[in-house]
Amino acid sequence: MAGTPAPVEQPGPAVRASQAEREDAVAELRERFVAGQLTQDTFVHRMEAALAARDRGQLADLLADLRVPRRRLPGWRELASRASIGPRARALLARGGVTPVREAVASSVRRLSAPRPPHQLWPAPAPLPADLLFPVGRQARFTIGRDPDCDLVIPDITVSRQHAGLDRGHAGWLLIDLGSTNGTRLNGWRVREPVPVSPGDRVSFGAVTFVLRPAPGPG
Repeated sequence: MAGTPAPVEQPGPAVRASQAEREDAVAELRERFVAGQLTQDTFVHRMEAALAARDRGQLADLLADLRVPRRRLPGWRELASRASIGPRARALLARGGVTPVREAVASSVRRLSAPRPPHQLWPAPAPLPADLLFPVGRQARFTIGRDPDCDLVIPDITVSRQHAGLDRGHAGWLLIDLGSTNGTRLNGWRVREPVPVSPGDRVSFGAVTFVLRPAPGPG
């Protein structure tokens, strides 16, 4: 007597995928791309498929062959979230748009994949100002400018021919502006009348800046 064949299990009805579930799948794909488990073309293709998925089974199929990354650095998920999808793609997700996503996603992937040399991560430090020693001797005025007859000649187009001077006063040196075009500054402030200066002050003549230093003593 033949046995009764076992009933074939029929698949249940497909469960419709929610927008939140599609976004979760997109986030998972981003993470796997950053971890190196997906090529750029595969990532873009699966991203679009996830956005267009109608049921949970379709979403599961997109992730079924991906292994879990062995190691995640601190902030790894946050990096993937920020770097892999830009504002335009986020706006499309919010509106439920699917068709125009390829361009936005591909652009984001190119930015993520582009090499970033270490020297481009931080701006180069600005050069330190040169030292300007207080004059020695008994002269009453030390002139500064572009004119070759000045005591300190600064060959810079932003410096006037007779730009500024250091005048010897009873209590020390005074910085004065000689009607320059681009101005004289003391510690960032425009000099409009004689002002006393001390070692360590920054003085600017046009775009050129110095730090005042005491002249070396005899010895």
